[in-house]
Amino acid sequence: MRTFSRVCVYCGSSDRVSESYREAARATARAIVGRGLEVVFGGGSVGLMGVVADEALACGGRVIGVIPEKLQALELGHSRVQDLRVVDGMHTRKKMMSDLADAFVALPGGWGTMEELFEVLTWTQLNYFVKPVGVLNVGGYYDPLLAWADRAATEGFIRPLHRGLLRSSDNPEALLDDLSTCEIPTLERWIERR
Repeated sequence: MRTFSRVCVYCGSSDRVSESYREAARATARAIVGRGLEVVFGGGSVGLMGVVADEALACGGRVIGVIPEKLQALELGHSRVQDLRVVDGMHTRKKMMSDLADAFVALPGGWGTMEELFEVLTWTQLNYFVKPVGVLNVGGYYDPLLAWADRAATEGFIRPLHRGLLRSSDNPEALLDDLSTCEIPTLERWIERR
């Protein structure tokens, strides 16, 4: 069983999403804070990012935001988080968020969420760190991604032992439980040497 101090939440910055996604973001924040864990997020006040931070703060949780200077200059940073770190760019942001977190949860999102999700999956596969990764599959949002991962494993692009690196649930509590017990294969178990 893995213990966490902080969970990084990746999620969309759009305010044009349905209430079901907002409620899932609130439920995720409550689940994290309810376990005495800190939230790490992209530092924004908009979209699901803002919803996650607002709910975590309302529940008395500690929140760490990491936002690039460019977005902060547009006044998109969340002004009420206890620890808002302004960094020089997106690469620094992603690295800092991954360094701060013990686990990763992706809520529904767009390009940025997918990029962050795939990056930490790859870093976990290569054992740059050993941190579990999951998606909150709200209303089947991630069904096509999960089907793609299954096909990639069937077609040999993802090793069967790595297919399990991407965890999923439609319930934040169940997802956090799963992340705390999932196995992450060591590099030595699968790397091919010629």
